[in-house]
Amino acid sequence: MTGELANPPTAWRYCGNQMKLWRVEAGVSREELATEAGYGAETIKSMEQGRRRPTLRVLEIADDLCGAQGKLKAAYVYLQPEPFVPYAREFMLYEGEAIALSSYQPLLIPGLLQTESTMWTLFNTHWPPLTDETVEERVKARLARQAILQEQAKAFSFVIGEAALRNTLGCPEAHRRQLLHLLQAAEQRNIVIQVLPIEGAHPGLDGSFLLLETPERKWLVYEEGQIGSSLCSDPERISDLTQRHAMIARYALSPEESTQFIRKLAESL
Repeated sequence: MTGELANPPTAWRYCGNQMKLWRVEAGVSREELATEAGYGAETIKSMEQGRRRPTLRVLEIADDLCGAQGKLKAAYVYLQPEPFVPYAREFMLYEGEAIALSSYQPLLIPGLLQTESTMWTLFNTHWPPLTDETVEERVKARLARQAILQEQAKAFSFVIGEAALRNTLGCPEAHRRQLLHLLQAAEQRNIVIQVLPIEGAHPGLDGSFLLLETPERKWLVYEEGQIGSSLCSDPERISDLTQRHAMIARYALSPEESTQFIRKLAESL
């Protein structure tokens, strides 16, 4: 890992550009800044071009050398990794306020039900690869999201594909703990978990989606793909997917049967 990104965040590019502008105006060479900060000149160049995230040390040294009076150091807080992918930010706001949530995931354990180990595994296999700081930030954010499951007045329904439950993600022991975590969650009276068998034709073959109800009793549907997502309030689309979710749940095992199924899988690992 070089520390450089092919498509760096705008904040990196803006901060790097400001650092260069202050340096040039103050008559400080790139080599002088590099020597004072303990970095190579090429590394400083990468930071100024926005290809590498400026470090706090470089910003502090540049601030002092260029007489920026704290303006460059103040930029560091805006360079921290985003806790969520940009296209999911709006949905996360609604999720936190929702009073009901119905999820269908054929290939993955839903984020709200993932163990920390599962999160690390999934984020570490993201491509293009994420920085260690970004992975850590997103794991913390996903764990924080799970607090809404403890709000007993909120209702949660999860239909999970059998394929997601059988995929150990390469570590049977960690996956066993994940399955036990699902069983523990299913004991809460506000959480319903159903398993959709892998065999047979059903309306869920077209992919995952999520329905949520706002405190104003309005429904939204959220769909996520490889590099984008859609948050929709169109009544016709919501009606279609509400019916589809109900039909998918009919094809799924009952909550009691699902608990037995998950327990047997866990015992087999």
